[in-house]
Amino acid sequence: MSSSFDKYQKRRLISSYFSVVLSIGLVLFLLGLLGLLVLNAKKVADHFKEQVTVTIFLKDTAKEVEIKQLEKSLAMADYVKSTNFVSKEQAAEFMKAESGEDFMDFLGSNPLKNSIDVNLKADFVTSEKLEAISEEALIKNFVEEVSYDNDLVNLMNDNVKKISFWILLLSALFTLIAVLLINSSIRLAVYSKRFTIKTMQMVGATKRFIRKPFIWRSVKLGIIGAILALIGMATVLYYIDKTFPELALLNKPILLIGLFGFIFLLGIFITWISTFFATQRFLNLNTDKLYY
Repeated sequence: MSSSFDKYQKRRLISSYFSVVLSIGLVLFLLGLLGLLVLNAKKVADHFKEQVTVTIFLKDTAKEVEIKQLEKSLAMADYVKSTNFVSKEQAAEFMKAESGEDFMDFLGSNPLKNSIDVNLKADFVTSEKLEAISEEALIKNFVEEVSYDNDLVNLMNDNVKKISFWILLLSALFTLIAVLLINSSIRLAVYSKRFTIKTMQMVGATKRFIRKPFIWRSVKLGIIGAILALIGMATVLYYIDKTFPELALLNKPILLIGLFGFIFLLGIFITWISTFFATQRFLNLNTDKLYY
């Protein structure tokens, strides 16, 4: 009978530890994913900004040397990420592939223009900078028109500001929730041992001596939970990097190591501080109140 009861108690204890580890691991994992989002929010925003294309259309009278000089000056500009010359023949082939019809059969000639597609660095994708680039290009007499989607640029910049604000707010809120959830799990685990705590105190054990094994056990659970969270974060990070290599998420290893280290230490700190206050609460309770 006693053996069966001991096995039952042991299963309950293991189940309790498993619940605490799972809670800690899941909360830290979600918090870590949010941290990855915060670290890479600007990089993702920059990636989309750099997809905005400024198209400089050239007159048919433009000489090859003039086009080459314009391409070279654009490539050397500190605000330009890349340039690409698109001939009128290439443009016609692209339109044919897109529409499935050869419009030149109806028109008899190619009305399209030679052009240079320019992609700017993210920090320069603003309405003011695009307008300045457009005016600078139009000064040249062989440039016919400069085209870009100004409404898209304004919308993108506004959304980036809004998203950045909400990400920071969500990070603060989720950090608070993480602390509260882990604290609740630890308090429940300590609550199941409240009679043991009071018994040790009644036989003369000091508060520090009583707290020590509880804190050490919780810290070990926190370490295990943090390791599980880090494994999950590394898996997600690896998958995203393989799926979207253009985001180059692994290009800043120092920041990633810092984030992983922060999550690991956070798991230890929260479990330590939660266990400290949970045990302290039961140490200060009267024996009669342990039943409520």
